[in-house]
Amino acid sequence: MADLDAKEIAARLTKTGIDATQVRYGVQAHRIVYRTVDFKGTPTTASELVAMPKNDERSLRVVSWLHGTEVYRGEVASVNDESPDRATALLFASTGRAVSAPDYLGLGKGPGIHPYGNPKATVTASVDALRATRTFARREGRGLDRRVLISGFSQGGPATMLVGRALQQGVDPYFRPGALAPVSGPFDLSGFEAAAADDKVERSPLYLAYFATAWNRMYGLYGAPDQAFRAPYDKTVQTLFDGDHKASELAAALPKTSKQLFTEEFLQKVRHPTGDLRRKLEVMDTTCDWRPDVPVHLFHARGDKDVSFTNSLRCQRQLTAHGADQQLSDVGEFDHSTTVLKALPQVVREFDTAR
Repeated sequence: MADLDAKEIAARLTKTGIDATQVRYGVQAHRIVYRTVDFKGTPTTASELVAMPKNDERSLRVVSWLHGTEVYRGEVASVNDESPDRATALLFASTGRAVSAPDYLGLGKGPGIHPYGNPKATVTASVDALRATRTFARREGRGLDRRVLISGFSQGGPATMLVGRALQQGVDPYFRPGALAPVSGPFDLSGFEAAAADDKVERSPLYLAYFATAWNRMYGLYGAPDQAFRAPYDKTVQTLFDGDHKASELAAALPKTSKQLFTEEFLQKVRHPTGDLRRKLEVMDTTCDWRPDVPVHLFHARGDKDVSFTNSLRCQRQLTAHGADQQLSDVGEFDHSTTVLKALPQVVREFDTAR
């Protein structure tokens, strides 16, 4: 898919807004479609971007890069050459590491609709992507170190902690976590969705509608669409979040506030979740509530208006309570999408020190 020398990668990173001073090697990148299962355990396929450094190393450390929220299946690293996640994979690979960048289920070349925020599907798609990357590397005559360097942005923040925990618990016979570096993750999903219900989050209607439609498909949050969405949106929202509409199309089709989009009854349900919804949210509120055997370095920006800095503080508190080796770095007064661009060189430095 891509075969770039170090100079071309540096230019690409600079264009994206990522510091390119750490680039050392050229990179070959490939799209791989691999076997995995959906959140119900039914066999399916998913796609990923695999990036390899153009050097003579036969044994490589591997980075698992877990992307942030994407509504459009064509926006991910294995499909969109211009995506920041493609640039991110190129950065990590150019420092001499193999990279597995899963598109997740229902995005990229995977069938169906993305099960947004499903913890099981997050883990299986990411771990099976690592296995596929190892198989691919073997065919190239290269081996992957078992200690995986895991990082992810936004949605990929909790995903980093979920995948790290699963590997530590032995979900795969070979791979184990090597270091964890989540960036700007919504570690308090209950609080995040409640804030979106109160229009206290940038792009509140989009985030909450994506959550509502995805979780309704998986868990049955509401009966008829008009129980959750006001007219005329109750007729259109379900079909908008099918993976085939770009974020710009969604923004144009949705009102400016959650108050205009959702019924008051549904907003109250989100603000004060009970029963099964509360239990499902609790799983995503506790992705940091364990003791990793490896260092965790959280990155966030106090200027983030999408996912507030308090989310990473919550994660840090949970890790601290378990006596984990953790630290939290404030990247500065940047918005959500700029945070990751500024954090990535720091993540590389963190991974440089990993055992």
